[in-house]
Amino acid sequence: MRVITGKARGRKLKDFEGRDIRPTTDMVKEAIFSIIQFDIEGSEVLDLFSGTGQLGIEALSRGAKYCRFVDKSRESAALTNENIDLAGFRWESNVVNGDSLDFLRMARYTFDIALLDPPYNNGLIEQALPLLEPKMSQRGIVVCEHERGLELPEEVGRLKRSKTYNYGKVAVTVYRIPFNEEE
Repeated sequence: MRVITGKARGRKLKDFEGRDIRPTTDMVKEAIFSIIQFDIEGSEVLDLFSGTGQLGIEALSRGAKYCRFVDKSRESAALTNENIDLAGFRWESNVVNGDSLDFLRMARYTFDIALLDPPYNNGLIEQALPLLEPKMSQRGIVVCEHERGLELPEEVGRLKRSKTYNYGKVAVTVYRIPFNEEE
């Protein structure tokens, strides 16, 4: 597992050894960041269900201003902290070790980009989207990595599903707040 491009390009990140964890493949990660590449610079990012932190670290490497990482697993939070240090983004990051849905209920932050990659087949994306929607800025983008075949809603408040991309057994659904929402 590595950072694909940007300030930390090529840096190797640590992964869980011997655990049944499904890290985002380089192909899917590259696809995600191709989709949002023009929206990353200077953005406030949320890496929800962060696991190893690789998605948020990739966003920071590509020019995001700040990233909050949230995962309820103590091991994931510790590994995310290690990976942030390996990539050199300590001052641009905050790791929250807690339940992602509880974080969304309590958070008073606004995010430009949210990256969601929860464990598959458990309804976490469907639960997170309504809690996340009011936390998104007017330029908000939500990227959901999930199992292929999962049909997510067309819209959740201001968030409108723009497209779903399929990569083997994995799908990526992107929500955006349309620009004309300010009018």
